[in-house]
Amino acid sequence: MTAENMEDLVSLCKRRGFIFPSNDIYGGMKGLYDFGPIGVELKLNLKSAWWKSIVYERDDVEGLDSTILTSPTVLKYSGHEDTFSDPLVDCKVCKARFRADQLEQSECPRGGSLNKCKSKDLTEPRPFNLMFKTAIGPVDDGSSFAYLRPETAQQIFVNFKNIVDSTSRVPPFGIAQIGKAFRNEITPRNFIFRVREFEQMELEYFVKPGSDESWHKYWVDKRLNWWADQGVKSEKLKLLEVEKKDLSHYSKATFDIMYEFPHGLEELEGIANRTDFDLGSHSKNQKDFNIKAKVKDNKNSTTKLAIQDLENKEWFIPFVIEPSAGVERGVLAVLNEAYTMDEANKRTLLKLKPHLSPFKAAVIPLKRNNSDLVNTANKVKSELQSLGLGRVMIENTGNIGKNYRRHDEIGTPLCVTIDFETLENQTVTVRDRDTMKQEKVSLSEIASYYSRYFR
Repeated sequence: MTAENMEDLVSLCKRRGFIFPSNDIYGGMKGLYDFGPIGVELKLNLKSAWWKSIVYERDDVEGLDSTILTSPTVLKYSGHEDTFSDPLVDCKVCKARFRADQLEQSECPRGGSLNKCKSKDLTEPRPFNLMFKTAIGPVDDGSSFAYLRPETAQQIFVNFKNIVDSTSRVPPFGIAQIGKAFRNEITPRNFIFRVREFEQMELEYFVKPGSDESWHKYWVDKRLNWWADQGVKSEKLKLLEVEKKDLSHYSKATFDIMYEFPHGLEELEGIANRTDFDLGSHSKNQKDFNIKAKVKDNKNSTTKLAIQDLENKEWFIPFVIEPSAGVERGVLAVLNEAYTMDEANKRTLLKLKPHLSPFKAAVIPLKRNNSDLVNTANKVKSELQSLGLGRVMIENTGNIGKNYRRHDEIGTPLCVTIDFETLENQTVTVRDRDTMKQEKVSLSEIASYYSRYFR
């Protein structure tokens, strides 16, 4: 069972410390959100699961952590300065701004759907660049500036030769990065689905020209399976092949993994065949290579972004397959899938996959003012925490029923209760989140029980 509407998720997220509106005490800022104590753990676990799958479990991917500030020259040759824009219209009556291609989903600031607005007196569409600028240096005179990167991909491409030279990689291989990106969205909406500051999980996978289509299919299948492993049911995912007229300027083909969010079917992740556009755009001596993509003549680059084929000794520019996912959209999908109303037991719970749960276990002393129980609970907590499987929490508020309900709601798989039987016969009570089943486990065996559960 998923959430019936977005309001259920928003309420849970704020009440339990997953996500807060940013700058809330001053009225907030549209399209910006902060992840609270519980949310930051869930977000970190989702990113860790992605990194483990993409980097640690493979032998052909390297990692990168590059700067947010990006040279205008990089984004000039990538095409962002010319093409990274949305069509913008203004209402002549209320002065509100809307994306021209999303009027049907837009809300009138005076209330209700824009479709029902009586005025509909809109300006002609005009391009609106989505990139944020910031001044570089002590004087803001417009002569020296950088962009806050609109995607993590471009710094992967401009670091291509550095990584090849330092690792001796040859295609097929990939470069992975998780990091912040910024887009000045005209109409941010739907909670954390479309925001102005967000994180991306991106892989740029470099392959020989001619092998790109088979690798594209490989990564589409791989990414569909990965989302299923995170608890997003396969039947809730739909694969959409983007029509040629809607493809980005760099794309030969793109498949979007679509998910039924509370507000409707939208993109969860895109997997694009970017051809040789990116490396071809940023390379010097472009005419020396048989670049298939249409690229801007580059007279600024100092580096040849090509690989020598060891068999025929010819140089070529690799094609790129790019699986790209937004962390916030992933968190929203995972939360929505996990959200469950247990009517029989009158409780709300998050049936998160154990590896994603913000807390792996809560250790609960039955009485918070009993030093023997509290001391034993602290020892158990430290023992479980030392296993390195994730965060373990001491829950010392004294009301066992409320503690169980709280941890059901934030998705904690196990609650370990330290009661008076613990002091008498050295056993603890372990409660399962999903089944509510309780069993006695020897104090000396709790660490191995816990390890087996997560491994």
